[in-house]
Amino acid sequence: MTLRELEPKIVWEFFDDITKIPRPSKKEEKIIAYLLEFAKKYNLQAKKDLIGNVVIRKPATVGFENKKSIVLQSHLDMVCEKNEGTEHNFETDSIQTYIDNGWVKAKGTTLGADDGIGVAAQLAILAATDLKHGAIECLFTIDEESGMSGAFNLEENFIESKILLNLDSEDEGELYIGCAGGKDTVATFTYEEEKLKKGEAFRITVKGLKGGHSGDDINKGLGNSIKILNRFLFELINKIEYKLSLFDGGNLRNAIPREAFADIVISSKKKEIVEGLANEFTQIIRNELGFKAPDALVVCEEIKLPKTAIDKEARRKLLLSLYACPHGEIRYSDLIPELVETSTNLASVKFAENSTIVVTTSQRSSVESAKTDIVNMVQSVFRLADAKVKSNSGYPGWQPNQNSEILAIASKSYESVFGNIPKVKAIHAGLECGLFLEKYPYLDMVSFGPTIKGAHSPDERLEIKTVQMFWDWLLHILENAPEK
Repeated sequence: MTLRELEPKIVWEFFDDITKIPRPSKKEEKIIAYLLEFAKKYNLQAKKDLIGNVVIRKPATVGFENKKSIVLQSHLDMVCEKNEGTEHNFETDSIQTYIDNGWVKAKGTTLGADDGIGVAAQLAILAATDLKHGAIECLFTIDEESGMSGAFNLEENFIESKILLNLDSEDEGELYIGCAGGKDTVATFTYEEEKLKKGEAFRITVKGLKGGHSGDDINKGLGNSIKILNRFLFELINKIEYKLSLFDGGNLRNAIPREAFADIVISSKKKEIVEGLANEFTQIIRNELGFKAPDALVVCEEIKLPKTAIDKEARRKLLLSLYACPHGEIRYSDLIPELVETSTNLASVKFAENSTIVVTTSQRSSVESAKTDIVNMVQSVFRLADAKVKSNSGYPGWQPNQNSEILAIASKSYESVFGNIPKVKAIHAGLECGLFLEKYPYLDMVSFGPTIKGAHSPDERLEIKTVQMFWDWLLHILENAPEK
């Protein structure tokens, strides 16, 4: 069976189309062109703003002209992560999808269901001729995953509706009415290059971790490859002297790093010590993380001697600060059970130009003062190590509104369709809703979607049966939208 044979057929056909269109963050030109061509094909009004957001409008169906108009919203970009050894160019290649035991997955890469399935549902509503709804606006934003620049730069009067349905949540049967705000903090180290003329060189690699979303998965104890590798290098100092030539781990600010490696150089006849510690660490990590990382590996491989290494003091400051840098959930909410209130993610370490090392982290909280506090904590760690530290302006959270009109309608719709009451929750992830409220403070919003697991990692998968449920729920909400 192929994706295009699944139900609801119209949604899966558009999702299949979307998987064939490369759409990394900040490089959404191809999917934008697809949307504008789609609007022409279906004779719908479309508009693109200066940064690349697109809105497509569809008039009310006959008999529903007195319904309040609703804007449906999803983001166009996807997180681009792949497994080690997977050959895939996210700027040119289609996502290779397959069906596995009730789930849609991708071969060795992220699937892009976050938020491609939301985009597909919007296109299906715009294209369908047999639905009942008031006036519809479909808003497609760019660059949600790497900075939310689309939502940040959304133009005034770009949308007209006062109700917004965000289709970017990942648990069927859950209705979100709030989200965390966030900031990114970047530390930059400088080092002196030391030329290498002799010694044995090895690459130490941490792999086999699951990774995951730096918000929704941050409290699941999935393991951070950077923290594990740094712990290995820290412990190795107690056994032998070595030079550090390279440290590379993680890729994206909003993904928990799955893989990391470091190149080290040791004096001759110390190979057994390094290999022995690698084997020991594999067992330590598997024991500590248990069923959450059964395939975790710390591998030692001999490599060609690098030309240079960083100076000893730079190594000391880097390893100490990475060890001290917090990672994971910091505090849970007192208001919403099991909701992480505040967290931080040690996202990536990269050697850059001009003898610099760049460490990227991201902080989240649904409480603005707590967000500031965790940012200050992370900054302090790296400033103590003499790194240059900078945090961006971040994005705001979305304060829950228990008296929301659309919340009441969406809850009643779910109960009518499925006989159950949806769980009303807030999410520890950055939805664009907080930014929309800054520009359109009158918006009444909820967020929901089908079940997606492993978002922001190559384990990303979309549960097939929940797409039909998501679709039925969405259509019922539109049909029962409030009167003007």
